[in-house]
Amino acid sequence: MHWGTELWDQFDNIEKHTQWGIDFLERYTKFVKERLDIEQSYAKQLRNLVKKYGPKRSSKDEEPRFTYCQSFFQVLNELNDYAGQREVVAEEIGHRVYGELMRYSHELKMERKAHLQEGRKAQQYLDTCWKQMDNSKKKFERECKETEKAQLCYERLDSDHNATKADVEKAKQQLNLRTHMADECKNEYAAQLQNFNSEQQKHFQFIMPQIFKNLQDMDERRIVKLSECYRGFAEAERRVVPIINKCLEGMISAAKSVDDRKDSLIVVESFKSGFEPPGDFPFEDFSQNIYRTVSDGSLSAQRQEMRGDQKYTIGKSKGKLWPFGKKSKGTVSEDFSHLPPEQRRKKLQQRIDELNKELQKEMDQRDALNKMKDVYERNPQMGDSGSLNPKISETMCNIDKLRHEIQKHEMWLFEVENRTCPRGDRRLSGGTAFERPAEINHHGTPGRESPEGSYTDDPNQELRGNQRYPDPQRAPEFDDEFEDDEPLPAVGHCKALYPFDGQNEGTLAMREGEVLYVIEEDKGDGWTRTRKQNGQEGYVPTSYVDITLEKNSKGAVTYI
Repeated sequence: MHWGTELWDQFDNIEKHTQWGIDFLERYTKFVKERLDIEQSYAKQLRNLVKKYGPKRSSKDEEPRFTYCQSFFQVLNELNDYAGQREVVAEEIGHRVYGELMRYSHELKMERKAHLQEGRKAQQYLDTCWKQMDNSKKKFERECKETEKAQLCYERLDSDHNATKADVEKAKQQLNLRTHMADECKNEYAAQLQNFNSEQQKHFQFIMPQIFKNLQDMDERRIVKLSECYRGFAEAERRVVPIINKCLEGMISAAKSVDDRKDSLIVVESFKSGFEPPGDFPFEDFSQNIYRTVSDGSLSAQRQEMRGDQKYTIGKSKGKLWPFGKKSKGTVSEDFSHLPPEQRRKKLQQRIDELNKELQKEMDQRDALNKMKDVYERNPQMGDSGSLNPKISETMCNIDKLRHEIQKHEMWLFEVENRTCPRGDRRLSGGTAFERPAEINHHGTPGRESPEGSYTDDPNQELRGNQRYPDPQRAPEFDDEFEDDEPLPAVGHCKALYPFDGQNEGTLAMREGEVLYVIEEDKGDGWTRTRKQNGQEGYVPTSYVDITLEKNSKGAVTYI
């Protein structure tokens, strides 16, 4: 069904309809533009979200280790890929739909304007023909009326006997003139009428139907274009559906990869200190150490009263209990001695692996430079071999430094591994608990750990330097024979944290948990003079005991 045959007289309505169609096209174009902006904004917000909650790579310690963290970061990666697909959708819509609609809308307006101008021009020409025909018709009608008047005048004069012959002839000539003019107007009117009918038939049968057909084709193409845009809009979404499904499958796989047991094991490995649980504190009955009865006013009685006074601790008196309290935030040392034994061992092993990788890179660079130097020596025209000597020397220096660092860290690691082994294996063959490999004594830097791998936060222990771990092979010559006629007064008491053999001369053997009297404080050599309850005296390692000094005991003369 064509507009030209059915709507031949609806030019104005067709003009309104085509304008409404273009308005709808522009409205849909705005819809596509807003949808395009939403997709772009959505993709941008998703990427910002991924960036905000993604892993921070500022430090290796912050790398995710737990499976639920790795799973979440994998979900973020998939979400980032999903955001990329939203950007693809936006790009497809912008290029294939929005851009095409903008171009087609402009062309459609120009085409409609041309067709309407052609229709108006044809309408104006038909109106001109109608006006010419109407003018000739009115002129013919007017001349016919004038001719009738001239005829009546002639007949009246001709029948009047009183009229002169000249008046009759004049009236006759006037009648003939009007008759001739009426005939001419009739012929002109007939010609204009025939021309108008012909143009009108041509207008409504050929010109306007063709214009209406062009407008109909234009409107149908607009409808088809809208249909194509609807389909292209959906195709842009459907093209990315397989990739989006892969992203969703990746998220599901990430969720399935979460392992609670593995995460619990990681927690154990991350925070395992290597310490053994502390034993029970024994009851310390100081009253049984009184050898003789004293009066209420004696110095011994005064000393007993002062036992309830405020006490203070030195050395490692409180450092051993840090797993159940708060640790002080000390400075990070090179040998990681600020960490518990197990964590220190892991850090040292990690650092050794890193140094080995750096060493391998330097060795590869050295080999490459040597090969290049050989090539230059065989082919001098390629370059000066001497120019590579500074770089080779620098590389060799770096290799030596790295090897030294690796050796140093391996010694620390060896020391930690020997200290964190079970107590039955703590003592090395042929030596006491103090003995360490010679290379460790030479290169090792004492950390804030006890000889048994224990840990302390007491900064006073760092001031003792290498004397914190006294070596029995280099034990000082104790001049005291402990045979004084008058025994020295006790300035406090201590509890053995570790067993000590006391094989060297001047030392005192002790059992773990045994309570001793302190009769002389550590003077900076790592040894404390003590006395057992049976009166036997000797030196014990300060780091092996938990010392408690009585605040008011210094200078007191107390004999046990």
